[in-house]
Amino acid sequence: MIWIVLAILLAVILALLLALRAEDLSHLDRDELPPCDRKPSDQHEEVLAKLRELTSSARGLKGKARLYALRRHMDTLSDGIPLSSEFRPSGAGEPRGEWVIAPGTDTSRRILYIHGGAWVAGSPRSHRAITDQLSRVANAAVFAVDYRLMPEHRYIDGLRDCRNAYRWILDHGPDGDQPASFVVVAGDSAGGSHTLVLLAWARDRGLRQADAAIALSPSTDLTLTAPSNRNNIGTDPLLGPTFGGLSRIPLPVLWWASYAAFRVPPASPLASPLRGNLANLPPTLVHASDCEMLLDNARRYVARARDAGSPAELHTWPGMVHVWHIFAPLLPEAEEAFDDIGRFLHQLAPAGKPSATVEQARKTS
Repeated sequence: MIWIVLAILLAVILALLLALRAEDLSHLDRDELPPCDRKPSDQHEEVLAKLRELTSSARGLKGKARLYALRRHMDTLSDGIPLSSEFRPSGAGEPRGEWVIAPGTDTSRRILYIHGGAWVAGSPRSHRAITDQLSRVANAAVFAVDYRLMPEHRYIDGLRDCRNAYRWILDHGPDGDQPASFVVVAGDSAGGSHTLVLLAWARDRGLRQADAAIALSPSTDLTLTAPSNRNNIGTDPLLGPTFGGLSRIPLPVLWWASYAAFRVPPASPLASPLRGNLANLPPTLVHASDCEMLLDNARRYVARARDAGSPAELHTWPGMVHVWHIFAPLLPEAEEAFDDIGRFLHQLAPAGKPSATVEQARKTS
């Protein structure tokens, strides 16, 4: 009897090892980054001070107390910043989140924004500095989805909230039922991962695809095999102190731990969009800092998307912290990044001009 149990246990272990096994994607590291001859602005030091406040807010705490302290501090990141948009919570029966509407915005142009925070923290409130700027540069109403977070909920629950929000904004705006004329999906870090996963899901479901996507310092590969995950620990003032210690743990152990936490294999496209089918996706703009741990997550995703025939661009900034966009308008480089996003979107569909998707729908109706 014991031999039967051992055989079953061995079969289960082998099946899990196969599920966790990650394809070698080192061939995607072929493109060298252009040399940067510019140093960060003086305001970058103020940003580093704010990051030290963030990390110290949970010092000495453990478990849930540490997590809740981190969440509370993140929700204050946009406090005191001059924001010009209206922030309107969603109503009963609608996806949880808030509409962010800059003055004079064309509300038929819409952005679904998915915040970062390692899937365990963050909220629409914590990322208002980003959504306020996005609404302005895109002349679009931004819906910041308040998706369910781990560990109170499963990883897939948060992803499903993003899917539901995407379906909803296609036909609903801040002022009621109205088809969208232009749709963008955007997110940062963990939310950047959800953004890229969502694009493939919409394609596979035959839904109207987004007209564009924006991923800011995205996580694209939970297998942690990209070189910058280790090489940039010392130069990443946000992720380095938090996740740098993981580099001392063997990858198979990390994969098992990731599988236990996410209930999804780390090599699954549901958690690692880099490892899915990247063909027939909308134009995608990816931002990353040249010194952050997730740099090669961004580089590899763009390289593989291009290999699959999907239009994708990677724009990098020298010496910036992870998701430096959240420090607008304090940080000049954040302002530059939003101007870059505005140019990217304007090339696809200038404000006031319907997107190609809508034009095609009109012609066939």
